[in-house]
Amino acid sequence: MRWLSQNWGLTLELLVDHVLLAGAAILAATLIAIPLGRLAATRPRSGGALLVALSLIYAIPSLPLLVIVPVIVGIPVRSGLNMVIVLTLYGVAVLVAQVAEAFRGLPREVMLAADAVGVGRWRRFWGVELPLAVPVLVAGLRVVSASTVSLVTVGALVGVRSLGFLFTDGFQRRIVEEQVVGVVATLLLALVLDLLLVGLGRLLTPWARRAAA
Repeated sequence: MRWLSQNWGLTLELLVDHVLLAGAAILAATLIAIPLGRLAATRPRSGGALLVALSLIYAIPSLPLLVIVPVIVGIPVRSGLNMVIVLTLYGVAVLVAQVAEAFRGLPREVMLAADAVGVGRWRRFWGVELPLAVPVLVAGLRVVSASTVSLVTVGALVGVRSLGFLFTDGFQRRIVEEQVVGVVATLLLALVLDLLLVGLGRLLTPWARRAAA
């Protein structure tokens, strides 16, 4: 495409910005959601209230949230940190329920066996519970990854640099090729991240591959 050949540098810069925003949000959401999800799984009453609260947050449209968060936190609307915080909130809202489901579905006999041989709480979490929960966690992460990559583009409406700039700029200037490049690049990024997560899931669960074989 002629537009892409003339604006390759700009597209690459926006792609890097997009990856950094999405990657930071996905990582932060994962680190926050795992302990919250385990809490929701082990303490149903408080966990239920937490899931309801997160559902309410997820129901807030992204554009208003991009305006509300800076007022609360005290950062510029156009800040990349603003975008990361909003994306993290959405990621946590989706992922906590998946994490809770993963920990609820752990084989009871395995947990009892770990307790019977005297495995400590933290050792059981890192060595037994978390590895067994990986397949469900990865499935949840794939959903969060796709939605996060998509939502990053909304930041262009408030001046946060990402591939979404190609949508808004192309629309304003009526350059269809620019819009197409933005759409294709966003889809390819979402696909690449999804394939990476699938590979990570297989790497972390070698026993699943052996069972399938």
